Amino acid sequence: MSDALEGEPIDGKQTLASVTELKTVPVPAARKPSGTKVRMTGQQRREQLLNVGRKLFAEKGFETVTVEEIAAKADVSKPVVYEHFGGKEGLYAVVVDRETNYLLDSISKALVGSRNDGASARGLVEQAGLALFDYIDTNPQGFRILVRDSPVTAQTGSFASLMVDIATQVEDVLAAEFKAHGINDKFAPMYSQMLVGMVAFTGQWWLDVRKPKKEEVVAHVVNLAWNGLKHLDPKPTLVPKKKS
Repeated sequence: MSDALEGEPIDGKQTLASVTELKTVPVPAARKPSGTKVRMTGQQRREQLLNVGRKLFAEKGFETVTVEEIAAKADVSKPVVYEHFGGKEGLYAVVVDRETNYLLDSISKALVGSRNDGASARGLVEQAGLALFDYIDTNPQGFRILVRDSPVTAQTGSFASLMVDIATQVEDVLAAEFKAHGINDKFAPMYSQMLVGMVAFTGQWWLDVRKPKKEEVVAHVVNLAWNGLKHLDPKPTLVPKKKS
């Protein structure tokens, strides 16, 4: 092999064959200098921004997080965030929508699967409770975002509206039980709100303490709720005040 440098003409001339050979010989990928940005596709960048925003919103809340902070964490300029989401409101809306849909889908699947397996009404309530606690356990960031107050500008549902959606699914279970025990089923929507609210607020408490195990917590919640429902007074009244 000639001692001439690659790319320099040999004897002052460079043949077409030698040029072609230089162009087609594979060159090992050069190691990128530290600090060099990796070029992402539009979809990859969008997912990256969603992951960054999700983490920041969970840690600090919507009001505290800024577009500058999101851009800095993602190592992009502010215009990139605006290009994909129009601002932090748009990014937050997508994050909340994803978490809401995931949680609702998890609970729906748990209820449908349990019904298909012939589960009792109590079993359905247990599975719905477990689905919620499974979500809290595996998606603590998402749950923290959902339980925070939604910004005024957000067009997505709040945690309260999410609980309403979940309560609607539980309502049918309670209505059937009420009919079977001679209780007016018109109160089923109200009791489903009570039941779901109790489970949800217990979940908020458990998110930080993580004791006892989630299965044990759900068992206790259902024990309180179900035994209360089991001995439900068809026409409850408040205890009269004692006359002084």
